[in-house]
Amino acid sequence: MTSSAASSPALDDIEEGIALRPKFDAAGLVTCVTTDARSGEVLMVAHMNAEALEKTVQSGEAWYYSRSRKRLWKKGESSGHVQRVLEIRVDCDQDAVWLRVEQAGAACHTGRQSCFYRRIDRDGSGAPLLTMVDADRLFDPAKIYPK
Repeated sequence: MTSSAASSPALDDIEEGIALRPKFDAAGLVTCVTTDARSGEVLMVAHMNAEALEKTVQSGEAWYYSRSRKRLWKKGESSGHVQRVLEIRVDCDQDAVWLRVEQAGAACHTGRQSCFYRRIDRDGSGAPLLTMVDADRLFDPAKIYPK
């Protein structure tokens, strides 16, 4: 037996349909997880507005929306480390996007391959402690992003 909500046409269309209908949040954004298409490594998590998603679909290169700068940006516009998009997926309720990309250079603005270069461990007392993993820099961010 299914609930009436599960069988509603709108829900079926979002979860099972073929139309792209992103569910943007109150700020007009969806979360985007970006992974390396070859290795599967998570490179970064960012946000997209409708324009960023459209530009990504149309251009085959990753575009995002910067919440801090309040503007659209193309990955690699400053560093040259562009992301060529091989596949775009949306989750079941279309409120998150997954990009599988070929990454040129580093994905992280800190110069690292991935933005996920610290693991949460525990110190002797059990308190959380960050441990650097896969933290080698591929470039010096001070040379790419002058202050």
